Amino acid sequence: MRPAAAGEGGGRAVLADPDPHGAGRRLPAGRPCVTKGNRGAFARLRLSSLRLRLVVVFALVALTAAVSASGIAYWLNREAVLKRTQDSALNDFRGEMQNRVATLPLRPTQEDLRRTSEEMTENGSGYQVLLLGERAAGKPIVGASDPDVFTLADVPVALREAVGTRRPVTDANPYAYHLFWQRTERGGTPYLVGGTRIDGGGPTGYMFKSLAAEKADLNSLSWSLGIATGLAVIGSVLLAQVAASTVLRPVRRLGEAARQLGEGKLDTRLRVSGADELSDLSRTFNSAAENLQKKVADMSAREESSRRFVADMSHELRTPLTALTAVTEVLEDEQDSLDPMIAPAVALVVSETRRLNNLVENLMEVTRFDAGTARLVLDDVDIADQITACIDARAWLDAVDLDAERGIVCRLDPRRLDVILANLIGNALKHGGSPVRVSVRTEQGAAEDGSGEEELVVAVRDHGPGIPGEVLPHVFDRFYKASAQRPRSDGSGLGLSIAMENALIHGGTISAANSTGEDGAVDGAVFVLRLPRDASAVARALGTGSRQGEGTDE
Repeated sequence: MRPAAAGEGGGRAVLADPDPHGAGRRLPAGRPCVTKGNRGAFARLRLSSLRLRLVVVFALVALTAAVSASGIAYWLNREAVLKRTQDSALNDFRGEMQNRVATLPLRPTQEDLRRTSEEMTENGSGYQVLLLGERAAGKPIVGASDPDVFTLADVPVALREAVGTRRPVTDANPYAYHLFWQRTERGGTPYLVGGTRIDGGGPTGYMFKSLAAEKADLNSLSWSLGIATGLAVIGSVLLAQVAASTVLRPVRRLGEAARQLGEGKLDTRLRVSGADELSDLSRTFNSAAENLQKKVADMSAREESSRRFVADMSHELRTPLTALTAVTEVLEDEQDSLDPMIAPAVALVVSETRRLNNLVENLMEVTRFDAGTARLVLDDVDIADQITACIDARAWLDAVDLDAERGIVCRLDPRRLDVILANLIGNALKHGGSPVRVSVRTEQGAAEDGSGEEELVVAVRDHGPGIPGEVLPHVFDRFYKASAQRPRSDGSGLGLSIAMENALIHGGTISAANSTGEDGAVDGAVFVLRLPRDASAVARALGTGSRQGEGTDE
């Protein structure tokens, strides 16, 4: 008798891929069923920081590479360790079957089987042996090296069936029985179970070897690979920080330079070094900043020249206008005694002279604002008295309905406040007709923390056709005309613009809108003036003083 495939046939795994001889397959201890599960919905993390994105990308790439390398290394080492142990145990078991079991009688006794199994384990191979024979046909007997450790129940049924199956002997398969093995688990400990049978009806032998040591070695290896993966990820994060700092430092400098450029520092430039893409970006920025500085300087020079021209022209016109005004006043006084054919021409000259005089005065005021020389001369003003004086001086008392309580005192520039009120009320009378309603109230400033200063609010409302929607955004523009077909008007086209400038210099503003009636139709325009009740802080910022000081805009 001889063991099947002892040295010639080689070992075959049960329920592995079919061998060339169709000997069988290797049955695994358990195979998880792989199904396509439901994918959870993960919220997409928005990473606004470029540095964070770089670090995350580096970390993910390093983690993927490290996990892949560790997985491959673990799998290769696992297969190498298990194959080395498995081959050593199976080859030793096959040799023991050939040298010891093959010498037993065809019908060995149970004592023969027990003694032989014990002898097979005395070589220090570390496995247990179980021999299965027959004392008579159909009467099996079992001999085990250690029945407390290894019994026939520990041998998988599939393995027993594969070992006990006789295969046809052919040229390609010279042996009827082969050596089969299977890895299994018992109590959480992995084991290798192998078995073969002696040709000619001899005993069947099984070996049972613990793989606990190999499992411990593989666990240590997995821990080592996990630590190496963690160190690789940490190293990649540190490397990403260095790379991000290298890449983002020029970007931060570019952002800071762009902010300075936006703040008006047109001489801002970046230091250029190297020949990479970021250096090209810095050169482009410097070129754009230089062109912008030249254009702004050119525009500023032209604007300054235009301002100087307007100021000089206004000053030069004052002298002849003074004389012309004196002449027109004389003519106006003598208008009733003039020839009726000449009187209309005199009236026209007087009207146009006054209009030209107003235009020059307004241009002078505009040049002060443009040059930044306008100043505040503050005084305590009773708003009701100020509005009454304004409309009385212009003979508007019958056309204006005033809703203002006396005693609302504000610290403002009375002359500039008079200019604002005169322009707003005059504009309402001209375009909306009488009566014009002027209401006065005070409100708390709209600060987020509720600590805003108290504001003066003056609303001027007319009952005219309102302001067309396309005109509203331009009502405070200089020389703006709502109709291109009628470019000439009685005013200078600067009144509302000057009113807005006077409001702004107080730290206030003016808004324009249309008011609607109960039926939703537009029934007039409303201009709302908002000024701080005390403009002292604004005056100090402008470097001006109060009425007792020396501040003036003349």
